[in-house]
Amino acid sequence: MLTKAEKTKQFILETAVPLYNEKGISGVNIDDVLEATKLTKGCLYGHFENKEDLSEQVIDLSLKMVSDKIRAAVYSGKTIKGKIFAFLDFYKNPIETYISGGCPIFNTAVEADDNYPFIKEKVAKVFKNGQQELSALLQEGINNGEFSTTLDPVVFAFKLVASVEGGIVMCRVMNTAKPMQGLIKNLKAELEGYTI
Repeated sequence: MLTKAEKTKQFILETAVPLYNEKGISGVNIDDVLEATKLTKGCLYGHFENKEDLSEQVIDLSLKMVSDKIRAAVYSGKTIKGKIFAFLDFYKNPIETYISGGCPIFNTAVEADDNYPFIKEKVAKVFKNGQQELSALLQEGINNGEFSTTLDPVVFAFKLVASVEGGIVMCRVMNTAKPMQGLIKNLKAELEGYTI
């Protein structure tokens, strides 16, 4: 059971997640968070040392939230192919994303690349873990006879992640989900080509 202080801190973090995802670390200021939470500056600083501390914890939460949501979608699949298809389907609407503002993994990666090296490392870890998990699933599919041994799980996992992340950005900029639906259909057809 969370204490009142822990609940307040969690409320601040959860309220700040979409702000950070939409405006970025540099674009959010403490007043934005205070306005959204309707809390005082004293209350906010009772839970966080400074904006950097708040930012790091918000990013940690947003990366965890989206990673957990993706894993839940993937593991709802009954077969390995079903799990990979579930991963792709998670991204089918890049306009209305799980956390408003697009994919927090990509958004944070772009901003952190040059400006926040410690956050860049966190995002790199999320990308690496996601690709490793997808690669392991694909390898399991090869091992259990679901996919041909001609499938390179590491390369295909990278292709999946790179394609959907790039597709999200392009679709959001063009304000249409249609190209993503075509991309997902194409990636599924490519995976079908390895099905035994």
